[in-house]
Amino acid sequence: MMALLLFAVVAAAGIALKGMVFGVLMVVLPAGLFALIHIFRDPRSGLFYAVAFAFVANGLPRYAGEMVPFGLFVDAILLLGVVSLLLSRGRFRNWSPVKNDLVVMSLVWMGYTLVQLVNPEAVSFVAWFYAMRGVALYQLLIIPLGLMVVRDRRDLRIFLIIWFGFSVLASLKGIQQIVIGTDPFETKWLDGGGGLTHRIQGRLRAFSFYSDAGVFGAAMGQAALVAGLMAFGRMKGYLRWILLTVAAICFAGMLYSGTRGALAVPAAGGMLYLFLSRNFKIFAVGMIMGLAVFGILRFTFIGNTSYQIYRLRTAVRPALDASFQVRLENQRRLKAYLADKPFGGGIGSAGNWGMRFSPNTFLAQTPTDSWYVRIWAEMGIIGLALHLFILFYLLARCSIIVWKLKDPELRNLLVALVSGIFGIMVASYGNGLYGQMPINMVILMSYVLIYRAPRWNPASLSS
Repeated sequence: MMALLLFAVVAAAGIALKGMVFGVLMVVLPAGLFALIHIFRDPRSGLFYAVAFAFVANGLPRYAGEMVPFGLFVDAILLLGVVSLLLSRGRFRNWSPVKNDLVVMSLVWMGYTLVQLVNPEAVSFVAWFYAMRGVALYQLLIIPLGLMVVRDRRDLRIFLIIWFGFSVLASLKGIQQIVIGTDPFETKWLDGGGGLTHRIQGRLRAFSFYSDAGVFGAAMGQAALVAGLMAFGRMKGYLRWILLTVAAICFAGMLYSGTRGALAVPAAGGMLYLFLSRNFKIFAVGMIMGLAVFGILRFTFIGNTSYQIYRLRTAVRPALDASFQVRLENQRRLKAYLADKPFGGGIGSAGNWGMRFSPNTFLAQTPTDSWYVRIWAEMGIIGLALHLFILFYLLARCSIIVWKLKDPELRNLLVALVSGIFGIMVASYGNGLYGQMPINMVILMSYVLIYRAPRWNPASLSS
């Protein structure tokens, strides 16, 4: 008790003298020491700690300042997990789980990323280092580590608890920002430039503790979709109600984000789920319902009094959205610029990294908006073609894996994960989502779980 009292006094004095950064460090350092010990006892902990921290890594700088590189903490945790795995030779002698096409595709993509180091158009190695982490490095670290340490359905449960738990907290935080208002640190961030894209016509777009409203909205759409689809499977009644509650809360968060492109996540993912469910009558009904929703948004003004519904309506009615025409013009400019650059302008040359490390270049000053446009701008038409091939190849492989599963409960859970991946793939056309935390972590873990699932023994998720 005395130790806790002393800790509280020191923390309070430190915050008063040094500010919030000191307070954050007082919490992070003991937790980091505990996590370090845990990781070296069990490398699987490194995987799950990294996934969990990815949910808050981009929001913490608003409270602790930009000087602390929280994003690099995710890299460090994953690397510690890999080191722990390599040191645990007695427990992980069988390396057969990593001998598959998922790892091969990760290596191929990382290889192309390394080739970009000699791209004559690249202007900054530091930009390459920071940007390639979300583009390729996390994939190379998480997939082999996950394939080695993920063993059974208990790991699927842990992942879902982390994902849905943080998603519910994020959604509630986003709703609080709209209903009650932002806290002082968020207000400072908005006034410092964040408000340019998060205050639209006097209305706030919720961003929660994620990097921005676009990522928040898509992440909530994915969580709502997957939780809702999982609720249709065979499971105990209380689990179904928990999943439906998660889906409802996250769907509300998606609406409050004001992100129009997020609508593509449940729309596209839901259609794939209906197809992979192998019930083509339900697929036909789902198609009709989807077309009906599209028709209401596209050809009527029902619900326009709700700002959130109006924002969604502009996603299917480009005439209502002047920014859509701006995006098309930017893509025309990029097409002309990249005509003689098949390998692109270099990783990290566009978007936020471009503005940070090479702000006076054409690519840095031309918004890419889309994940695929960013890959095209930075890695060229060759990189874009390779990236799309890998994404659709893995989507097809995952679909085949879950199609062949005999266990109906497990099959429904994994079909939901595949649907979530596809929803993000489609939504990434309108926003730079695929490589953003925590969305990238969720997708990579989904790949791992789907590839490992055929080896699991039949058992209930709730057992």
